[in-house]
Amino acid sequence: MKKKILENIKTIFHALIIALIIRTFLYQPFYIPSSSMEPNLLVGDRLFVSKYTYGYSRHSFPFSLNIISNRFLEKTPKRGDVVVFKTPADNRTDYIKRLIGLPGDTIQFNDGNLYLNNKIISRSKIKNSIYINCGGFNFKADTYTETLPNGKEYVAVYSSSNTMLNTDKFKVPANHYFFMGDNRDCSKDSRFLNSVGYVSFNNLVGKARIIFFSNNISKGNFFQIWKWHKSFRFKRFLKVIE
Repeated sequence: MKKKILENIKTIFHALIIALIIRTFLYQPFYIPSSSMEPNLLVGDRLFVSKYTYGYSRHSFPFSLNIISNRFLEKTPKRGDVVVFKTPADNRTDYIKRLIGLPGDTIQFNDGNLYLNNKIISRSKIKNSIYINCGGFNFKADTYTETLPNGKEYVAVYSSSNTMLNTDKFKVPANHYFFMGDNRDCSKDSRFLNSVGYVSFNNLVGKARIIFFSNNISKGNFFQIWKWHKSFRFKRFLKVIE
């Protein structure tokens, strides 16, 4: 009996070690708790983030263990990537946003248009006045396809009436990046220098790759089997993140 218990403990220990290695060096699951990336990521989406895409830093390890000071096996992020990072404010909280500005870039809103290095970001309107979630309320928004200079396309939404029209010019420091939520008027991101601001390369955790599960929590939770047909967003299962 004692031998069987020890064998079970050993099996569990090995499983935990394997899970820890996968989580640290390969893929880590994340949950979307806010609407800042709508309509591309919804509250209740669960996704896998690749930890190897940009190399590894202290934030690749559980609890951001301070065992290394710089990144190793580093690879340069690309404009348009959807990235999980630790906020500079506390180096602990996970945020997920889209990478807009690289080191040395300038970013500015002027008359409601987004400028990158003094050139307007191309966008084409898809829909007028759809309802987009923002925390506990909805607002009317216009939907656009935006195209970055490297050809990366994605969908972004702007409030139909109260969008951010003008900002100061943001200059991205060396070894830092500028992130924005796709839900432009419902996102705390690099535009807010006191809370997020420019994000150090070392703070990047990984690249969002695929939605493996999605549940609309307002229509039922996982344990309410009789509501699965309403709460589970089956069309989002295994959806690649653009």
